Amino acid sequence: MSKLPNCPKCNSEYTYEDGNLFVCPECAHEWTLESAAEEVEEKKVYKDANGNILNDGDSVTVIKDLKVKGSSNVVKAGTKVKSIRLIDGDHDIDCKIDGFGAMQLKTEFVKKL
Repeated sequence: MSKLPNCPKCNSEYTYEDGNLFVCPECAHEWTLESAAEEVEEKKVYKDANGNILNDGDSVTVIKDLKVKGSSNVVKAGTKVKSIRLIDGDHDIDCKIDGFGAMQLKTEFVKKL
């Protein structure tokens, strides 16, 4: 008996084959081996200015003075940002900065603490 792959969505080991599809009985996710390989390849890796890999919840430091769009304020170099959230889009980091509120930053302007 061949070992079937775990569900890519919920990691359940109780998967079964249905024709050319694999099915998870726990979360009802259906996939093919080709689509599972594409999902793994498509996962984006976020890196800071020094090449360190960033994850959700990390703390970072701003490495360059950044103008705040629509305001005359500037986020100074050395400002610490806690509990970042990584997102897809033009700006990769969603965060809250003390004194500024909710902001989005690019990973090229921060370094991991």
